[in-house]
Amino acid sequence: MEKIVEQGLLYDFYGELLTEHQRHIYEDVVFNDMSLSEIAEEQGISRQGVHDLIKRCDKILTGYEEKLKLVQKFNQTKKMVEEIKELAGAYKQNGDISLIDRIEQLSEEIGRL
Repeated sequence: MEKIVEQGLLYDFYGELLTEHQRHIYEDVVFNDMSLSEIAEEQGISRQGVHDLIKRCDKILTGYEEKLKLVQKFNQTKKMVEEIKELAGAYKQNGDISLIDRIEQLSEEIGRL
């Protein structure tokens, strides 16, 4: 399951950098849950060809992430936003002003990402 989520995120960020053919086949595997055999039959290519294309796409998308780190930054930002929401809720409950310092710190870190 985790691999599918990772593939989906990588595709969301970098999918437009694949060719139209690569995108179509990758979407069928990752989002439409089609088997390699189904795609091979639909595309008129071998099952091995589909397998190789998916591996190549995974490598391409992972390469972009290694260089650009957009998914990593997205995940970091998401975690920080969740923490800010929790801190804001805690502040509303007890009025602890020190929580505001942490919120400011997190917002500055988000600004630097």
